[in-house]
Amino acid sequence: MLFKDVVGQMPIKDHLISMVSEDRISHAQLFTGPSGAGLMPMALAFAQYVNCHNPGPDDSCGVCPSCKKMAKLIHPDFHFVFPIMKRGNEKSPVCADYLNEWREFVLQSPYFTVHEWFSFLNAEKSQGMIYTQEGNEIIKRLSLKNFEGRYKIMVVWQPEKMHNSAANKLLKILEEPPARTLFLLVSDYPVGILPTILSRTQQLKIPRIDDASMTKGLMDAFMVSEEEAHTVARISGGDFIRARDIVGNSEEKQFFNQMFVNFMRYSYKGQLDEISRWVEQLSALPKERLKNILLYCIAILRESYIANFDIAELVYATPAENDFIGKFKPFVNDRNVEMMVEEFSLALSHIEQNGNTRLVLFDMAIKISSWFRISNKLV
Repeated sequence: MLFKDVVGQMPIKDHLISMVSEDRISHAQLFTGPSGAGLMPMALAFAQYVNCHNPGPDDSCGVCPSCKKMAKLIHPDFHFVFPIMKRGNEKSPVCADYLNEWREFVLQSPYFTVHEWFSFLNAEKSQGMIYTQEGNEIIKRLSLKNFEGRYKIMVVWQPEKMHNSAANKLLKILEEPPARTLFLLVSDYPVGILPTILSRTQQLKIPRIDDASMTKGLMDAFMVSEEEAHTVARISGGDFIRARDIVGNSEEKQFFNQMFVNFMRYSYKGQLDEISRWVEQLSALPKERLKNILLYCIAILRESYIANFDIAELVYATPAENDFIGKFKPFVNDRNVEMMVEEFSLALSHIEQNGNTRLVLFDMAIKISSWFRISNKLV
């Protein structure tokens, strides 16, 4: 992947290019920030630049043998570690077992979420992890001599999902890395990474994409008008994945919106039977998808509250979302918004800690319904 194909982030690109030109590449780097900011695309572009035979001042050449292989993710010195799941009777799955699927998935678009990865594998309910045996695979692959690249490069996507045993193996090789070996860790949740691994990486925080770059990126990628691209750029909050979903009006986005709308209607009317069915429906979802719905609910509550101030540029919602927000905003006020956000956040925290999903959601729903109706009776 070329730097020019990464949306925005010019200061980050310049930093990485100067690091290579000045030959001061840290052997272990952590690319962190919002997932839609372009963490994986940046890691791929940097990896290609590092091993390019004829790097230019702004980008890889794109035509040398190394660039062609890196672009197809088939360079012999380019390795990946990523969350997977067990299939059938597998006892010790490793990433190599999924490499063909991984290449196909990443080459479709380097902007993706973990839920999209497991949906691609038809394993939506899997949380995925990097299993114990992967630690041995990392050591084995990196103990070999370089085949043709200047560096052996290993991209570790979502290192926070590593089994402790695998994480400790990674730590060991980070402490005593082979010569000309480069680790690129990619994570939007760095607090979940083993602290001793964090301490041995150079962290590069990638910010949200600026509106101008997002506008251009959307126009180039989806052939939308400048006006539409600018509107989407503003409401996407610098997240290219969210912007892509807005442009495509994705089924996922529609589903999240419908679940939020339904819950608020049931809560306001105190329809316990409907609330129970809503809880059952959400409980059956994969954990990552459920977490995303709760985050979505928090975001729409925030936009609904802000909408009461009648300052359009402060509301970051799609036209479809705004249709509901316009009717819903009178019911979101100082008496309930903080409490509702707190309940959604608490449920999210408990689910992340593997609490009983049904109990957590039902408790959250009853509390929100109670406060929602009481606060609006006081108007």
